Amino acid sequence: MHKLFLVALISLVVFSSCAEQPEKKEEVSTYYLIRHAEKERTDKSNRNPNLNDIGLERAQNWRVHFKTIKFDAIYSTEYNRTKQTALPTAEAKNLDIQFYDPSDMNIDAFIETTKGQTVLVVGHSNTTPKFVNSLLGNKKYEDIADNNNANLYIVTLSKSGKTSELSVVN
Repeated sequence: MHKLFLVALISLVVFSSCAEQPEKKEEVSTYYLIRHAEKERTDKSNRNPNLNDIGLERAQNWRVHFKTIKFDAIYSTEYNRTKQTALPTAEAKNLDIQFYDPSDMNIDAFIETTKGQTVLVVGHSNTTPKFVNSLLGNKKYEDIADNNNANLYIVTLSKSGKTSELSVVN
């Protein structure tokens, strides 16, 4: 009886190790990048203005736009206008806003930290396209016009390659 059990056990181990292993799901990182919403422009000397009423409404509209997306992280620069743009979405997703410095960015470390995640990044007219280009590894996008707060860049990174799309969300 013991020999029969041992033969059956060995057969089970051999056959199960020969069985086709399920294919590993490819790890995909998806980045949604936006510029901050419309800012207050009454005081030209203020380097850190808040959002104006239109900007506050746009920030709420981003929250609605991203309603069905499960973000793992939300990043913003430490300016009032970017934090205020990210806040409604962060609150809706129950996520803390993480801060980054676009002038001191290690893109490889960022990609490694966020590997396999879905991430929202809020930046500025010049830093957002630069961030997208860094993720892609080439200069595809130019700075955003000063009166444009509606661009949405979606970048996907995987072993299969890198893709991006740009849309305007009003």
